[in-house]
Amino acid sequence: MLRPAIFEPTGPLFFDSVFRDFFGNAFNYLDKFNTDVIDQGKNYLLKADLPGYQKEEINIDLDEDTLTITASHSEEKKASKDSYVRQERQYNSYSRSFHIPGIRKDEISATYNNGVLEITLPKENIQGKEPKRIVIR
Repeated sequence: MLRPAIFEPTGPLFFDSVFRDFFGNAFNYLDKFNTDVIDQGKNYLLKADLPGYQKEEINIDLDEDTLTITASHSEEKKASKDSYVRQERQYNSYSRSFHIPGIRKDEISATYNNGVLEITLPKENIQGKEPKRIVIR
């Protein structure tokens, strides 16, 4: 079954852990983008909401059984050229990893339309494989 990979931090900074403990899950939306996984029989369809990103700002990497989606966006707005009246900078970067055993890796495909990334993950042919029962002794 397709599921998100879970990576534990190797030692958060003190401020980061205090901040998260104090505010709880109120800021979880900053850490990720929403995804849906749909079982379509012969394949899984992973849909990720990435509004405001260009196709070139999204990377999909496959490392053995781990699929990682990374989206990075930077923007700089200047209202006046010589003397700053107003200047803003914004940088967003999101990353999600999914453990994908039982997928034909060479047949994975992706499309990006209207802020939605769709990744088709074809299942390996598991025909003829039956579950094995373990006898308790």
